[in-house]
Amino acid sequence: MYKRQVYILGGYQTDFAQNWARNELDLFDVFKDTVHKGLNETNLEPKDIEVAHVGNFTAELFCNQGHLGGFFVSSDPAFYSGIPASRHEAACASGSIATLAASAELELGRYDLAAVIGIEQMKNVSAHEAANNIGGPAMWSGHECQNIEYPWPHMFSLLTEEYDKRYSLDEKYLSRISEINISNAKRNKNSQTRGWTFDKNSFLRSDEHNPVIEGRTRKTDCGQITDGAAIIFLASEKRANQYAKDNNIQINDIPFIKGWGHKTGPITLQEKINYSKDNDYVFPHVKDAIDDAFKRASMPGVESVDGIETHDCFSSTEYMAIDHFGITAPGESWKAIESGEIEADGNIPINSSGGLIGLGHPVGATGVRMLLDSYKQCTNKAEDYQIDNANNIATLNIGGSATTVVSFVVGT
Repeated sequence: MYKRQVYILGGYQTDFAQNWARNELDLFDVFKDTVHKGLNETNLEPKDIEVAHVGNFTAELFCNQGHLGGFFVSSDPAFYSGIPASRHEAACASGSIATLAASAELELGRYDLAAVIGIEQMKNVSAHEAANNIGGPAMWSGHECQNIEYPWPHMFSLLTEEYDKRYSLDEKYLSRISEINISNAKRNKNSQTRGWTFDKNSFLRSDEHNPVIEGRTRKTDCGQITDGAAIIFLASEKRANQYAKDNNIQINDIPFIKGWGHKTGPITLQEKINYSKDNDYVFPHVKDAIDDAFKRASMPGVESVDGIETHDCFSSTEYMAIDHFGITAPGESWKAIESGEIEADGNIPINSSGGLIGLGHPVGATGVRMLLDSYKQCTNKAEDYQIDNANNIATLNIGGSATTVVSFVVGT
């Protein structure tokens, strides 16, 4: 069967260190600005966009705002005539699901140029309220994490415990993951933590220097509550050829989505753990999604990519991703951390951008941001966090307790 390519023409990411409410900006202000700055970055005009997809998780709770497809239309008079636009929600994987929907439309030939924007405003409420807003809705609300102050640190503490139970886990490796990602984020001009101060004690498993948030999850194990948006523009092969001609570049230099994988597990963490009790992998459906992406990309596996942007909402999530990508055998993720293999100058750099822990995690924007960073790496536009000679980047974006899982391979 003929495979229609979907190309990434570029895009734009906001500064994840911003606090929009403090700067007297609301969700629409940033939405509109992101659309226009993305168009400017890619040398596109509003009239070029044929369809739009929005990834967002909880605008209703944080901003009392739904119906975000209308935001796209309101962002420029050129869209007033009725551009088709829709909003997609899959917890932290919302941006990736929006991208899959846009890609499918291009593959079908319905349209030739799509905009995909992910956005989330989360710093306009207290930390406790934010924890509740992103807690219950992404798990089985009213059934999981009852009477837990910080639901997600608790849930991913349970993942740490499961790894320890099955394989044994030295928590110093979780701290090292966080330390690597925070260090990478220092080189990213858009990262939330680039100006934060850490010392040699910050990553210790120490109640004094690195306090427990919930269970076995400590402060530096956690991704950040973030205001942020990212936009990418996807094109059919026909439209990408025209874009290349218009911008005096070669189409072979434009990255495209080589492969994708999408799996959904049961809503509760315990169901997933129970299902995998006799499996080598804690989350076999995560492994399957990654393998599907490599298969569709006609690649044998992780050895074919030059870097990974993975979901490190907590350090335990990245620990899981390392063995599920096949960098190590199941339960042996510590080997890749100890060897330095996943560091910026290692054989398979993970989260050169800083990831969710270092760069930030505006929930609905993260999947789109990962693809934008993949595009940057493949076009040598990642500036100070550029991976040398990067031609292929893989992503892993998960929603909830690894309920919705999406993986992409992007390359030239």
